Amino acid sequence: MNINRKTFLRNLGLGIAGGGATRAFAQNWELPQYLANNPKPFWSAIRRGYDIEADFRYLNSGGLGPSSRAVKAYTTQIENELEARVETGHDLLEGARVDVADFLGAAANEVTFVRNATEANGIIAGGIELNPGDEVIFESHAHPGGSFPWLLQAEKRGVKVHLFEPDPESISGNIGRIEELVTARTKAVQVSHITAPTGILLPVRDIASLCRAKGIWFHVDGAQSAGMIPINFAEMGCDSYATSGHKWVGAPRETGVLLVKRKRQDAVKSVMVGAYSAGLEELPGKLDYYPGAMRFEYGTRDVPRVMGMVEAMRIQEMIGRERIAGHGRSLVARLRQGIEKIPSIEVLSPRHPQLSSSMLSFRTPQLGYRDMFSTLVNDFGLRCRPVSEQGLDAVRVSCHVFNTVDDIDHLIHAIKMTVEANA
Repeated sequence: MNINRKTFLRNLGLGIAGGGATRAFAQNWELPQYLANNPKPFWSAIRRGYDIEADFRYLNSGGLGPSSRAVKAYTTQIENELEARVETGHDLLEGARVDVADFLGAAANEVTFVRNATEANGIIAGGIELNPGDEVIFESHAHPGGSFPWLLQAEKRGVKVHLFEPDPESISGNIGRIEELVTARTKAVQVSHITAPTGILLPVRDIASLCRAKGIWFHVDGAQSAGMIPINFAEMGCDSYATSGHKWVGAPRETGVLLVKRKRQDAVKSVMVGAYSAGLEELPGKLDYYPGAMRFEYGTRDVPRVMGMVEAMRIQEMIGRERIAGHGRSLVARLRQGIEKIPSIEVLSPRHPQLSSSMLSFRTPQLGYRDMFSTLVNDFGLRCRPVSEQGLDAVRVSCHVFNTVDDIDHLIHAIKMTVEANA
């Protein structure tokens, strides 16, 4: 099977064009040169590469991120070529593994393809050694996809769960809150790299140092970080890292990655096995697990979607991952500046530059989160995310590559009008 990616992307208009412009994503769509003193044309051009309705302002990449037309077209192309030959496409996964490893700062033999971060979190929670009375720590803002796998282990294996409240304004505060929960029975610590309800960027390298010194497994739920900020698994210092493709990466749904340090993989016992997990020539016999993190995969995979995830990562590299992170943070800063002038609005997300992210959550005592959310989407065409967790009673805004200054200004106006109407 020969899928000529360069030819395909050329037909889509991808590649390097002359005159300082990058031709990107879709037919006849040119991405202009980025100018720091006038970035609006650059981001507006990216916005046009998505099929989001023109009058619909989508601000929820932290829940579900749209795929660009180029990602959808490339995924369909792979699927059509595989269907024409009635092939699984598993031979494409090893090249994809290398590309994903490069994007996430990992080694190829540390990459496992999963359906989402929830599945990856479950592999770790269900796979490491835990005995009755052992303890695990995670934050009170953990997404159900991060917390439920550990609560299941509490039911199945008698593990004790301890929670810490994430500190939105202090790096040392977060480390201290974890450290005070650590005991001789602590076997695992998990944190959200960026918390889902309020967008707190937790200091994972410092937490990794704490866990490493005490011999504690450290797992990072990165569902909100990959695609929002640059990721370097090797430098992060954690034992394992999980992420989804369908949020900030802009990949097809049911795509994700689990990273497990090579030297730590034998400490994770597979919770599901099948073809592609191990080799066995004759039954009965002993499973001979494949080397590397591939051992945690099983059964036939939706290869076109995996390849779509790889393409979404390549597109992010074309745009520039630091540029993406800076754009999101600049929009959040603009939003904060605008809504903090509105009486009664409280911003829950960090102001600290090392703890802030491309998400911001806010609330007002004048209006519950359900009413604020529904008013924004129904009256103003602004799709955010309601935050009901831990009684926060807030609305979360996610700012990504296809969002613009105009989106944020429209949101500020909508919040102001909504608050005034309910004064």
